[in-house]
Amino acid sequence: MTQTGTGAAAQPNSFRTIKTEILRRIRDRVWQPGELIPGEEDLAREFGCARVTVNRALRELADIGIVERKRRVGTRIAEHPLREARLEIPVVRTEVEARGAQYRFSVLSRDEVEVPETLRARLELPPGAPVLHVRCLHFADNRPWQFEDRWINLAAVPDIAGQSFETVSPNEWLVRNAPFSEMENDLSAAGATTEEAEMLGVSRGDPVFVIERATWLLDQPITLVRMVHPSSYRMISRV
Repeated sequence: MTQTGTGAAAQPNSFRTIKTEILRRIRDRVWQPGELIPGEEDLAREFGCARVTVNRALRELADIGIVERKRRVGTRIAEHPLREARLEIPVVRTEVEARGAQYRFSVLSRDEVEVPETLRARLELPPGAPVLHVRCLHFADNRPWQFEDRWINLAAVPDIAGQSFETVSPNEWLVRNAPFSEMENDLSAAGATTEEAEMLGVSRGDPVFVIERATWLLDQPITLVRMVHPSSYRMISRV
């Protein structure tokens, strides 16, 4: 990974280059969740840089919850990646229970298909790429709380293909197991479609609160989800 310039001696890698390569190895499952990765001295030799450069890259990854660092133990890939506040994705179950309500969810459909042409550009996937399409309904005290319509790039998270989602929702599984480096949120008010109205127990055209979220690890898309709530929903963020 040593970078070279035209007519110049090889230059050591920057901490950003090292950070990107570590994220790539996590994304491609070269290093698995919970795995202890090589030490700073070994990485410094591999990347042809000073140990302090590797240290900075690992510190930044630790700050956003991608890796866990312990003195005299080393650096591990996080089992359940946590994100700093600006990148935090809430777990629906936790959100409902924090309001003192009883949570449950139901999987309405689960299909492995080729990415539809209408979504291919949005997901930045090649033609025929395999995706998992999951539709869920989340409840608070047996009242519809959120209708979730989610597309998942199976090349990014192949382990999710074997999940039945009987006890853990797609939302919670992804928060636990799919680290990401970029997130896009789109919040809006809309009128309920026929399907959304049926799922949420409202009338077609009634106001609903919509969150559309996409996540990536480096340049690889992970998931695109549309989450629809009744108009009574209130979004609370704490930083």
